[in-house]
Amino acid sequence: MRALPLGEVYQLLEPGPVVLLTTSRRGKPNVMTMSWHMMVEFTPPLVACVVSIADFSHAALKATKECVIAIPAVELARKVVGIGNCSGTETDKFATFELTALPAGQVQAPLIAECFANLECKVVNTRLVNSYNLFILEVVQAWRDTTQKAPKTIHHQGFGKFAVDGDIISIPSRMP
Repeated sequence: MRALPLGEVYQLLEPGPVVLLTTSRRGKPNVMTMSWHMMVEFTPPLVACVVSIADFSHAALKATKECVIAIPAVELARKVVGIGNCSGTETDKFATFELTALPAGQVQAPLIAECFANLECKVVNTRLVNSYNLFILEVVQAWRDTTQKAPKTIHHQGFGKFAVDGDIISIPSRMP
């Protein structure tokens, strides 16, 4: 064993696929790239996510208490990285990255047509926002594009590197 720099720990524990988080405030939609999120409950489905106070989306999420988590397939990887490398304060990311905003059913934030899944969310807990920028979201509506067969997600490994979903194995388990 060799010591690992603490700044590299997140690369080992990356929680899931890179996603896009949309918000809408005062009629202005925005989208950001997010990889710091995790499921915290099955029923109702709860997601914990970190949206930094430095992100333009933070203020919108805090004010509106709703968002959409859109899950892109690997084909959108370059757009996903581009979205993460600019700010909604000066960029209309939907126009710049040619994303199609669709109306959601239960929140004002838009769905993204190009993503294979969209999760409409409402903020249900903000106790850790001031300390850690951690929001707890409840998924109130979920959508799946069934025309995208076997989509592969991307997983951030740091420093511009991403892993793409690989083989799927099945092992009997009592867990859902």
